[in-house]
Amino acid sequence: MATEHKDNWSSEASDAYQNAASFVPKLATKVMQWLDPQKDDVILDVGCGDGVLNVEMAHILAQGSGRVHGVDSSAAMIAAAKASAESAGLTDKCTFEVLDATSLISTPSLQQQTFTKAFSNAALHWILRPAATREALFRGVRDALAPGATFVFEMGGLGNVSEIRAALLTADWVRDVMENKVGGWKVERAEREWRPTKADKGGVEGWVRLMAKQFFEVLPEGEREECIREVVDVLEVVCRQPGGGHMYSYVRLRVVARKV
Repeated sequence: MATEHKDNWSSEASDAYQNAASFVPKLATKVMQWLDPQKDDVILDVGCGDGVLNVEMAHILAQGSGRVHGVDSSAAMIAAAKASAESAGLTDKCTFEVLDATSLISTPSLQQQTFTKAFSNAALHWILRPAATREALFRGVRDALAPGATFVFEMGGLGNVSEIRAALLTADWVRDVMENKVGGWKVERAEREWRPTKADKGGVEGWVRLMAKQFFEVLPEGEREECIREVVDVLEVVCRQPGGGHMYSYVRLRVVARKV
């Protein structure tokens, strides 16, 4: 029986995302170049979030027979994605589904080897935190793809927002899991890039309240605000830029892998 999934991206959090991390899809230029969506591609987006990039892809896919299907474990994010596709008039090219990415392997409708490409941006460092999820995720994506299809993803790499504690996954680890432990994958390209990122309009506090929410949830409710304030006070000094504003040391791990 599937375990109950807590939606950490409620409608309130979705609004907070726009306030504190709207730069995430905006800075996906390079990984989108690697994906290189073509008009007839059939694309699976793992952890699609609010669908901003899906709509961008769909404008290209609308020129041919292609389509993109986004999955995300957050019902609130999927609702936002559907609204964006509807607003753009692209619901025939852009579909979405509430689904935990680690359940891909047990979702028959997505295991038909019909997708020509798989994609993920800024999601796998959340999905892969528990070690037990990692092989299941890569197996699920592998079995959803047609032979020779590619999986292009970008996620937090070793050193990502190190001053705020984030995902610690290296390119070597990804290669070992995909090629050796899971098998059926060939990592053709991998790079780790330090990408200094200017804080969004929500500032350091908005980022901490959104991205570190689960860390503070382990504390008694009456202690959370004091702890959040302490963390924010430190980071507003650590991340401050001489010309004003704040900068996070984002490190991105970017991969193209081919199903063999």
